[in-house]
Amino acid sequence: MSTAQPEDRATPDALLHTRTGTEVTPEDVVLAAGRDITPKNLEWARRKIEVEGAAALDKLLP
Repeated sequence: MSTAQPEDRATPDALLHTRTGTEVTPEDVVLAAGRDITPKNLEWARRKIEVEGAAALDKLLP
């Protein structure tokens, strides 16, 4: 018999989602990177989105 509690189990990959199909914004990327929303960080995120597209956010989230 398992003694694992619900919080001890990992979420299956199929249930993890990083986006809902909406446009990725610089604010999304900044927050996903754990940074504060500042003009410098927003510019960094804009450049990252220009180069990587929506994958910029996917790469930052599990």
